[in-house]
Amino acid sequence: MLFTEVFERVRAEYSNGEDRPLKGYLTTLSSYAALVATATAIGRRAGVRPPERVSLGDTALLAVATHKGSRLLTKASVTSVLRAPFARYEEPAGAAEVNESVRGDGVRHAAGELVTCPFCSGVWIASALTAGLVFAPRATRLVATVLSVVAVSDWLHLGDQALKRAAEGE
Repeated sequence: MLFTEVFERVRAEYSNGEDRPLKGYLTTLSSYAALVATATAIGRRAGVRPPERVSLGDTALLAVATHKGSRLLTKASVTSVLRAPFARYEEPAGAAEVNESVRGDGVRHAAGELVTCPFCSGVWIASALTAGLVFAPRATRLVATVLSVVAVSDWLHLGDQALKRAAEGE
């Protein structure tokens, strides 16, 4: 039995009558794997080796930067132009963010889920930042610091708004 026949049978059994873009997901996962393999190959060829361990400080920095990077990509109003080919605007979501629904089918739908879901894009962003830490640690720490500072600033803005609302309610 051909792979395509097996895949189609599995897709039909899995989907339970729903239109699930498994081929698009496979393409997305394959792209991710290809990027990781390419980065690994380039690193080996260049003699770049991962650090023996990643410090707790770098881990925290990359975690906050990944959070902010994924929110910027997937929810920010200003980056909606990047998501427009894959998503449809639904409504404002507060604090300069929007809610969108995914459009299209196949790869377009899978890409739409990736660029509208902070949890989904977080894996890609964390991987890119981690690779950056190996290939260009100074530049990556600088970018991660900027994203982290913006994230903390956002949280302070939200806290300030909450305090003002609480004070008005008293």
